Amino acid sequence: MELKKGDKAPEFVAHDQNGHEIKLSQLKGKKVVLYFYPKDSTSGCTAQACNLRDNYTDLQKQGYEVLGVSKDRVASHKKFAEKYDLPFPLLVDEDHTINEAYGVWKEKNMFGKKYMGTQRTTFIIDAEGNIEEVIKKVKTATHTEQIIK
Repeated sequence: MELKKGDKAPEFVAHDQNGHEIKLSQLKGKKVVLYFYPKDSTSGCTAQACNLRDNYTDLQKQGYEVLGVSKDRVASHKKFAEKYDLPFPLLVDEDHTINEAYGVWKEKNMFGKKYMGTQRTTFIIDAEGNIEEVIKKVKTATHTEQIIK
């Protein structure tokens, strides 16, 4: 299922790198940047996370809460967040339930080998829990500009 602008954002419950439980419904009344990325500590994912980190104060001033999601484990998220001083939660989705709910768990192809993985995508969710925008062509080094524009 492909989510689009105007759709209700699927509810989820997940733990972040510090073991805190986060529910989308707890953020009602706030705008949410929910970004899905393939893997901690890879070049594109690091560039994206660091761009969001470097602009985090501006995002917060505009009322955004930032949540990253990947299938990595808690220990990987914790190491990634600490190494790059990431100020926002990284949600653990080992069984890719959230990825699937948001339609970003896709077949990929690398060097002729097909496998399932996360399609880098960002969902901007409004204060009422509706999808305001879907960013599929993420520019990792300047991602905040795509969000704020």
